[in-house]
Amino acid sequence: MLNLQRLEIFVAVVNAGSFTGAAASLGLTKAVVSFNIKQLESETGVALLTRSTRRLSLTESGERFYQRCQDLLQEAEAVLDDVRRDHGGLSGQLRITSTPEYGARVVVPALAAFSALHPQLRIQHVASSNHDDLIAGRFDLAIRLGQLADSSHHAATLGNFEILPVASAAYLQRSGNIQTPEQLAQASWIAHSRLPLPMSWPVTNTRGEKIPFRVASPPAVTADSASALLAFALAGAGVALLPDWLVQPEIDAQRLCHLLPDHRFPPQGIFALYPNTRHVPEKVRRFIDFLQKHMAEFPAQSKIYFS
Repeated sequence: MLNLQRLEIFVAVVNAGSFTGAAASLGLTKAVVSFNIKQLESETGVALLTRSTRRLSLTESGERFYQRCQDLLQEAEAVLDDVRRDHGGLSGQLRITSTPEYGARVVVPALAAFSALHPQLRIQHVASSNHDDLIAGRFDLAIRLGQLADSSHHAATLGNFEILPVASAAYLQRSGNIQTPEQLAQASWIAHSRLPLPMSWPVTNTRGEKIPFRVASPPAVTADSASALLAFALAGAGVALLPDWLVQPEIDAQRLCHLLPDHRFPPQGIFALYPNTRHVPEKVRRFIDFLQKHMAEFPAQSKIYFS
């Protein structure tokens, strides 16, 4: 019979790309990890990994086995959830990822409050500006912002927010005031590295009409996080399009100017994304419900505008 812990070690090795990385993530020694992989290959009778001095990679059999291992581990966790939920609270681990900025503002405070209600539940929050794969990263839940791409995962809509074009007074003094969409399109832009090029949006004008808006030139600066974009904007590097919940304090303090405030860029969504499995863990359902209530009770903190 296969050892589930051994399967978990195998999945961790594949995700980390090394025995050392897997050992660190699991709190085991490298020798224990290596021993369990050797035992697993002996039990299955096939080579699952190819080893070189630089990296590990999956064999063809190992790739199929890896996918099945992830399914088995999720099913095992679901069985445990079913048993635990009848015995006074949630337990096990809840692993969640979100962007660093929205995580610090909304997700982490909600997780802290949720953890206080369920002291036996281990919380793990991973802050990342990348859209990490839920299955490969073994995430129970991802909080995604923006426009949700097609996905095989389930998604619960939590709310939405506005995105605002902003620039510092220093930049506007240097480049000239921006009073029309045409002038905005000609500005030096600071853009998120995930945005497609050329950058374009349907913008609603003062008459309520949707007009096409397209940035004329490639961005002058790119960065991989909203906090970096904000820092560049504050430093006068150009125009950035940022979430209202992040940038409104800077506008209120007159450190940034909201450009074309009578025009509206497309509202962006806030989603709780979770794997499409036959059994949605109770801890996932409960936290999504809790997060929705938390956002409704603390609107000043989360700056969410519900549709």
